[in-house]
Amino acid sequence: MTSTTSSPTRTERLDRLPFTRRHARLLGGSGIGWALDAMDVGLISFVLVALGEQWGLSDSEKGWVGSVGFVGMALGASLGGLLADRVGRRQVFALTLLVYGLATGASALSVGLGMLLALRFLVGLGLGAELPVASTLVSEYAPRAIRGRVVVALEAFWALGWVLSALIGYFVIPTGEAGWRWALALGAVPAVYALVVRLGLPESVRFLEARGRHAEAEDAVRRFEESAGDPAPADGSGPDVGRRTGTGAPVAGPQQGTVSIWSRPLRRRTAALWVVWFCINLSYYGAFLWLPSLLRDNGFTMVQSFGYTLVITLAQLPGYAAAAWLIEVWGRRATLATFLLGSAVAAFLFGTADSTSAVLGFGMLLSFFNLGAWGALYAVGPELYPTTVRGTGAGAAAAFGRVASILAPLVVPPLVGLGGNPAVFAVFGAAFALAAAAAFALPELKGRAITE
Repeated sequence: MTSTTSSPTRTERLDRLPFTRRHARLLGGSGIGWALDAMDVGLISFVLVALGEQWGLSDSEKGWVGSVGFVGMALGASLGGLLADRVGRRQVFALTLLVYGLATGASALSVGLGMLLALRFLVGLGLGAELPVASTLVSEYAPRAIRGRVVVALEAFWALGWVLSALIGYFVIPTGEAGWRWALALGAVPAVYALVVRLGLPESVRFLEARGRHAEAEDAVRRFEESAGDPAPADGSGPDVGRRTGTGAPVAGPQQGTVSIWSRPLRRRTAALWVVWFCINLSYYGAFLWLPSLLRDNGFTMVQSFGYTLVITLAQLPGYAAAAWLIEVWGRRATLATFLLGSAVAAFLFGTADSTSAVLGFGMLLSFFNLGAWGALYAVGPELYPTTVRGTGAGAAAAFGRVASILAPLVVPPLVGLGGNPAVFAVFGAAFALAAAAAFALPELKGRAITE
């Protein structure tokens, strides 16, 4: 019998590969779904302005339209993570795209507030489940040396989606009374894309191994090795869980026990991650979902407010680029904390802006730092947990963050009443600062293998 105890595991074989065309395909396939998600979230901020005028919605009612989607996202994030650990990343990714794509398209036919609220809940259910699943799948395939950078690149597709929503908002919604309906109808695109995702993306190797599906896991690894021009192991098969039979056939050893994300080794990082998720959700969605409406209420026309929001949104792209570079230079923790602190400063400055140039300048600064922080956060999350609870850990943190997303659209109107924009963005700036402090409690995992 030939010993294979020194043979690299499949995950080690993936970790040592260079970035290949298959990695690019996985990143692009997941990223397009990610961008479509962002387009949907962004669109509602512009739709609210139009509905406020056409349906005569109060600020409170507009707040509920924004919040009900996040109620669905909170449930979806938790359920999506659990399902991803049980039935697989790819299947859940495709299902969630289908659910929220169809619901978004149907919401274009809304005839009243009640119907719109019900459909926005379904949209959030699908959207919330998709985000942590996509980042987990990409993280598990990314080469170790550039894993953080690859996940930030995935998150950068969010900026593309927001830019697309701003373009639709600027060019489509102001065209007439049905403009907002056409804008939402475009959100049905993910329903078509779901089929592409299901057929084209690989399943997680770690998930397949944990379920004893070793032949499928080996085939997935081989495909990436072939893309890199890397020959298969000399024995013709990769190790499974470090054990083989005397005949060399793979043996599905006992699955690793599922630990709790609140167990002693994980509780500190879980608590810190939840604080970061809560604070960044509160500030981001509170600011950006209301941004077109706040600009409109401050005397700008609908077209002007949409145009300024588009310019501010464009600053997300260099924010992601900077975070993608720094996360492998400074590390995860330092990059996340720095961009959160930058967001805090930018929020305070934006709240005091008293001219068009200041609104644009400080708004772009907020957009730059805030979305760079999001990129770093999605890179950090999947690395914190072992395979058996990776989807659960990332999904639970996202679900807790969605509680803040639910509150964010509702707290803006009373804050505006208390102290105007300065009060709104002072609260958001303080939340960013608290998130930065919590980020320092996370472990630094730059360059380390993902825990099995």
